[in-house]
Amino acid sequence: MMLKGTVHKYGVNVDTDVIIPARYCNVSEPAELALHCMEDIDIDFVKKVKPGDIIVADTNFGCGSSREHAPLAIKAAKVSCVIAKSFARIFFRNAINIGLPLLESEDAVNSTDSGDVLEVDLSKGEIKNLTRNKTFIAKPYPDFMMKIIEAGGLVDYTRKNTVN
Repeated sequence: MMLKGTVHKYGVNVDTDVIIPARYCNVSEPAELALHCMEDIDIDFVKKVKPGDIIVADTNFGCGSSREHAPLAIKAAKVSCVIAKSFARIFFRNAINIGLPLLESEDAVNSTDSGDVLEVDLSKGEIKNLTRNKTFIAKPYPDFMMKIIEAGGLVDYTRKNTVN
């Protein structure tokens, strides 16, 4: 699975309250959540983001509450993946469950800036910074997790693999 997009870079401890503010947690429609994605950390994010773009962040991305709205808002904003030095574990699980790919790579984060263009091969865990002509390796997903992501999330994976 190959992804390519422009980077939107953020710092440490990007919590679920700035990914999707609590005032929108009564919204369940993904398209509506996407309109407010990242607005408390980057008011212009939804104006700048294009389908396939990539969020890059420092450590502990997705910390805070366990709200599933946060990865859903990112996916609905058509972000193709998130690359960070580390993720809050519950955010990581919620993201995989909805089919939003996440990769951990300290080197990629340290060598990437907003506006750079990245190409990501999820099956290999390879991250290419096309702007800077550098390649980084993140830990690739185990086969079972890759199948969940390719299916679009755990629910879709289960539907496709359930025998009636």
